[in-house]
Amino acid sequence: MPLLPHIELQTDAEPDAAVIWLHGLGASGHDFEPLVPELHLPQGSGVRFIFPHAPEIPVTVNGGMVMPAWYDILEMDLDRKLDIGQLRDSAHQIQRLIDREIERGIDSRRIVVAGFSQGGAVAIEAALTYPKPLAGLLALSSYFATWESLRVNPANASLPIAVMHGLRDPMVPESQGRKSVERLESFGFKPVYSTYPMEHQVCLEEIADISRWLQQILA
Repeated sequence: MPLLPHIELQTDAEPDAAVIWLHGLGASGHDFEPLVPELHLPQGSGVRFIFPHAPEIPVTVNGGMVMPAWYDILEMDLDRKLDIGQLRDSAHQIQRLIDREIERGIDSRRIVVAGFSQGGAVAIEAALTYPKPLAGLLALSSYFATWESLRVNPANASLPIAVMHGLRDPMVPESQGRKSVERLESFGFKPVYSTYPMEHQVCLEEIADISRWLQQILA
């Protein structure tokens, strides 16, 4: 099976770290591509950014409209009824991208998995179940969809995690960010939680925090 179509950006000719960054519902890998220069990573930071594109599937809550989505959302309630099988299939596809980075010479402990909204839910599943230690997990304006059934792989039992959320988010309420933190803590993780005066988006303050966090865990 071919890898997910994706965009790659490198901050150096010979990267020694990778960030696999998933977009949200209805978007594409191009969504976060412009953020790479805005992170202002230090000169000499060798990071390969990978922005995969989700497949186009019908989405029930959008009237069955076909759009880029990591999984189908069946009901838009607070806890979101969704197709867990599709979410796990997407997580497996992300793990294949991780495998490919390792094959290309990147140590697994230098690989970060990040995701926004729907992409964040997939990123959580992919990172916490991966069988080799990773560098970190970043969940933006997202939720922990598979917390009731997820089995953390011991390799990532102490994974550094950052959760970031907008206080005025009308799509994924900030309470979902707090729930994600609580649920991650119940697994023994110690996530860093940050909030921002924004809606379902990213802001300059958050981008600066993402940069600091990436530099810290990839130092």
